[in-house]
Amino acid sequence: MAKIPTVAIIGRPNTGKSTLFNKIIGRRKAIVTDTPGTTRDQVAGQVHGQHLDYLLIDTGGMGGGTEDAALEDDVHEQSKLALEHADVIVFTVNSREELTGSDFEIIDILRKSTKSHVPILMALTKCDDPGTIDGLLPEYYQLGIAAEIIPISAPHRIGMDKLEETIEQELIKLNFERVPEEENALPRIAIIGKPNVGKSSLVNAFMNETQRAKSPLLVSDIPGTTRDAVDTVIRYHEQDYIFTDTAGIKRRKDTKNDIEVYAYFRSIKELEDCDVAVLILDATETLSRQDKRVAGMAVEEGKGLIILVNKIDLVDAEERYLRMAEIEHQLQFAKCAPVLPVSAKTKEGLLKIFDLIEMAQRNRVRRIPTKELLDWYKRAVYGKPMGMLARSKMITQADEIPPTFVIFVKDPKRVQVSQLRYVENNMRKTFGFEGTPIRWITKKND
Repeated sequence: MAKIPTVAIIGRPNTGKSTLFNKIIGRRKAIVTDTPGTTRDQVAGQVHGQHLDYLLIDTGGMGGGTEDAALEDDVHEQSKLALEHADVIVFTVNSREELTGSDFEIIDILRKSTKSHVPILMALTKCDDPGTIDGLLPEYYQLGIAAEIIPISAPHRIGMDKLEETIEQELIKLNFERVPEEENALPRIAIIGKPNVGKSSLVNAFMNETQRAKSPLLVSDIPGTTRDAVDTVIRYHEQDYIFTDTAGIKRRKDTKNDIEVYAYFRSIKELEDCDVAVLILDATETLSRQDKRVAGMAVEEGKGLIILVNKIDLVDAEERYLRMAEIEHQLQFAKCAPVLPVSAKTKEGLLKIFDLIEMAQRNRVRRIPTKELLDWYKRAVYGKPMGMLARSKMITQADEIPPTFVIFVKDPKRVQVSQLRYVENNMRKTFGFEGTPIRWITKKND
């Protein structure tokens, strides 16, 4: 796969990094609030520019300013790692404030750590009237670190065209070019589940040593460490997958502040955008109503679904058996999903997930030839107490994902849910369709 260049946005907390990131990628992906340190993990989004595409990374704020002292050093180090691997750096400075000690700390890091060929662009943020900046520009230029200084106001798109054009120009100078679209169509895998079940630990376990050194996800016993949806490209057997580590999906009433509300909806959005959802359950805990709700969301969205039971190394054989039986009994509505016991710590069972992803992907787009479908339907319902379905002579597969089947009947209102459930069970016994929901539509005969 051709290399897509990386552009990293860095700066101290609350200098407008996430607002800038959202404006460039064209959708509200990074969380934006007035609370310093809101972005903890790196948030990545692909930008389709005028002349080439690139991966834009919104890093956590460097230089302190948050109340999360236990995680602040990790965030800082993670941002430094992003700098080491970036092809272009956008350094944000709040134009409404004087340069702070944190700004100068970042400047010192840029001088010492940035490779000589990597251009640094200084974005003077929150600049609603660029004319007022003219008198301050000499001070910024005297710092001697930026190839170009661009005043911007992301919310009002002031200076944004200039910044985006400059980013592309700098990447072109480094001999990057647009990657063919078909090379970017990677399967998207959303890691979902309640907070603190080990989602970030699992993604870290999938990474190779180089990836972990470059961009590890923050892992902590503190629930809610991951607030944003974080993209990581994982390669297995020459196939690349985009794994999205989402913030834990809580019950709506359990979201305690604005940041958690944003994280909740961000996780929902990533679930909508993914191809396959991987639901993480905790082997040391009984299945909760929230676990069932999250599984139901994936099924309702028509996504491929795989269930991983994490921390299996912490339970004995009897408890493992009880947990698997509990899942089978309480998640009958998601019985299409294969259940895999794993351990992010010992890596037990982890590699099996890629075969399951391939299976779910394949089944989500699978089509049954019309003749084969009609022959199966006759055997499944004719001569059985299936009401309207037994008298129907026409079934077809719609051009939709997940697999969607349309049965034409005399009176759709008289078709019972239990009858459709029987038909689906029969279909799965015949054709499989593991890892994907199946949808049924009953239409009136013309």
